[in-house]
Amino acid sequence: MPIMPKYTGQISSKLPKVGTSIFSVMSALSTEHKAINLAQGFPDFDPEDELLELVRKYYQKGHNQYAPMQGILPLRQIISFYVEKRYGTTYNPLSEITITAGATQAIFTAILSLVSEGDEVLVFTPAYDCYEPAIELAGAKTVYAQLKAPDYRADWTEVKKLISRRTRMVIINTPHNPTGTVLSEADMKTLEKLTQNTNTIVLSDEVYEHMVFDGELHQSVCRFPKLAERSLAVSSFGKNFHATGWKLGYIVGPENLMVEFNKVHQYNVFACNHPLQMAITDFIGKKGDFGYLSAFYQKKRDLFRGLLAKSRFKLLPCEGSFFQLVDFAAISDEKDTDFSVRLTTEIGVAAIPVSVFYPREFDEKVLRFCFAKGEETLSKAAEILCKI
Repeated sequence: MPIMPKYTGQISSKLPKVGTSIFSVMSALSTEHKAINLAQGFPDFDPEDELLELVRKYYQKGHNQYAPMQGILPLRQIISFYVEKRYGTTYNPLSEITITAGATQAIFTAILSLVSEGDEVLVFTPAYDCYEPAIELAGAKTVYAQLKAPDYRADWTEVKKLISRRTRMVIINTPHNPTGTVLSEADMKTLEKLTQNTNTIVLSDEVYEHMVFDGELHQSVCRFPKLAERSLAVSSFGKNFHATGWKLGYIVGPENLMVEFNKVHQYNVFACNHPLQMAITDFIGKKGDFGYLSAFYQKKRDLFRGLLAKSRFKLLPCEGSFFQLVDFAAISDEKDTDFSVRLTTEIGVAAIPVSVFYPREFDEKVLRFCFAKGEETLSKAAEILCKI
């Protein structure tokens, strides 16, 4: 077979600091060493059979051409209904809701459409890894507000100092990945006050909105009128239906922001999976909202925490999401990156080192485990971890 010649011209990378993601690295290591993968945040169980049957139905019924650019109207209407029911704010399904190819695409498009060269974007760290590259591609500067173990709460006095006339956007994530921290009503009111009478837009990553534990409410930006008028909120069907590979989500926001969002969306995606949209519309119409998910994932959280209670790991608080952080300082003084590799290759359980969610080296000896797994998987992993 002939060897493909290499490009010999000069390449100027737009993302020179970006390499293979830690999630791909740890999952590959997990596969190679046959470790239990609690690293990457995906369930190891399928969506409900009824939903899968609806997906098959709509693939077979011929809904295999382009959907409307913003998504099919019945799905946008049902989203509008449930967002109003949950949070009290009405979004026009014709102009204020768009179906996206997953939450990451929604976040990327929101940043590229609303942030310009020379702007600043405030990000809370540790932060999910898709925010900064999009900011960099927009030609803007990322400004970091650091959350610290063990509770990872925002220091709003510090945040106030970081916000300036150049702050075009603040990105929040609640429930938070990787920490499991949930923003409170007081947090949201403070953010509302800090951004009022400014040109700052809030981008709210709410993909774990239905995974809030211990009877607490999810405090969406949509609950707060003065915040909602300057905010875009991103949600994920993939998370809600245990089907992350479907890459389907949605974004809601005021019409003047969504006009700009859709200008970019139509060219980097245009339309999202049509049969899935049809199936999800039917399924939600029959089953109702996602109220059962908090109890479903709290049961998994409680099981995993209970199984690890006798281990040498220190369990940090988990108020939401499907991630549990653990402090391993009592076990090893290795860097978290080194310990996570050894945990995978020698001990047999894969985790994510939390230092990778920071922009610079910041090692608190903390790992992230995903508990969106079956009971058998969690039990086997905990049995191994308790022997360390």
